[in-house]
Parts: sequence; C-alpha cells; structure tokens
Amino acid sequence: MIAVLQRVRHAKVEVAGRVTGAIDQGLLMLVCAEPGDTPAQAEKLIQKALKLRIFSDAAGKMNLSVQDVGGGLLIVSQFTLAADCTSGNRPSFTGAAGAEQGRLLYEHCLNFAKSQHTVVQCGEFGADMQVSLLNDGPVTIPLRIL
Repeated sequence: MIAVLQRVRHAKVEVAGRVTGAIDQGLLMLVCAEPGDTPAQAEKLIQKALKLRIFSDAAGKMNLSVQDVGGGLLIVSQFTLAADCTSGNRPSFTGAAGAEQGRLLYEHCLNFAKSQHTVVQCGEFGADMQVSLLNDGPVTIPLRIL
C-alpha cells in the first residue's frame, strides 16, 4: 500500500459541497491500494502512521506522534498515488488495485484506524472530492508498506 501523510493544522474533504470529513491538528492520509495488497498491510500502514514521530515536542523537535498530540486522522482514498509517468505524458494507473479490492482495503484501513485512534474522519471512496488543508511545517511523508 502507498500513502502520503501530511501534518496539518486543519483539513477537510467535501463531496458535492457536503463535508464528509474534517479534522483540526493531525494527519491527512492519502492512501492507495495496489494489486496484491492485503488487510495486514493496511493495518501495518495505519499503525505506522499513528506512531510516526512527526509532531513537535516542547523543545521544537519532531518527537511526538499524532496519538501523542491527540490529533485527528483524515483518511482519503487516492488511486493516483500509483501513477506511472515513465512513458509519455498521460499517467498510467494500472499499478492501482481494481475498484472492488481498493474499496475493501480502504474500508479496512478506516475500520482498523477507528479501532486504534479516537479521531478518525474520511473521504468517500470513488467520489470526486475536494480536499483542503493547511500543511504544517510543511511536513509531507511518503510511505509504502510492502
């Protein structure tokens, strides 16, 4: 699975003008399933995101996790993370899992995250979403679980 984590001051996702998820301080987590990915990999991805020490402590060092600071987790599906741009100018998305597998793994990510963390919000799988955020730092971390 592939993810991009962004440390945010706040973030929200809208679908057709309706807010589907919003957080204050925390992590915006864009996720993409690839063919062959498993629920165990989805769980490992969530565990890693929740434990990454990328929030500042009192001394200003990145030494705290989103759990340590009581931040939110906003999880958004984004199949374009699997884009292959090596040939031509139109990205290929064949590296992303099919819609059904992608949906199942995204939902597994959400359910597992909710079992591990108190503030979990989400986008809407397969929808045309508008994501707005205030990146804090900026801190943006790519993450891949094999």
